[in-house]
Amino acid sequence: MVKVAIFHEGNNKKTHDNELIALLIKQLRLDIERVKFFGMGSKGNFFKIDHKNYKELKLDIELRNVSKVLFVVDADYEENDKTYGGYANTKRELEKFIEKLGIKDISDIYIMCEPASKCGYLESFILSTIPQKQKECIETFLDCSEFKSKENHKAILNQIYKIAYPNAPFDFSHPNFDELKQKLINLFK
Repeated sequence: MVKVAIFHEGNNKKTHDNELIALLIKQLRLDIERVKFFGMGSKGNFFKIDHKNYKELKLDIELRNVSKVLFVVDADYEENDKTYGGYANTKRELEKFIEKLGIKDISDIYIMCEPASKCGYLESFILSTIPQKQKECIETFLDCSEFKSKENHKAILNQIYKIAYPNAPFDFSHPNFDELKQKLINLFK
């Protein structure tokens, strides 16, 4: 069976990125068994040409075990990283890197962020899918808290979301999921 590859931040264990993508694939009734997940750890690893995951991918492509690739990466913030931070920088640099890898024709990119601002990460994206009143409560808490680091911010956002929505952690019917859903459907075509 020919597989598809999905590169994401975090590792292949139960990270937030992997969990969301796997749940959405199942929601779309796509064959999760055809997916080969590659957890890249941090965003910086996406741009390391000699990363072991890229070596494995190249071999999988040569052996015709993988036919398409989707890169799912956070936009983050331009003010924190002038090269790879922010939606436009992430997109531009990842497109250049995919070309350097020689897999442009079989690859696609999805950049996780808050869709209106084009900034942030997976947790910002998830926050954009909940009702405005609940979103404002969470944002108010984060603004007045002493937790300022990115990792604390992401962990708190994720935990609040899971506590508030334990039975339906993601509203896949929200229009903010449409682009990611389409990219996953195209990956399996």
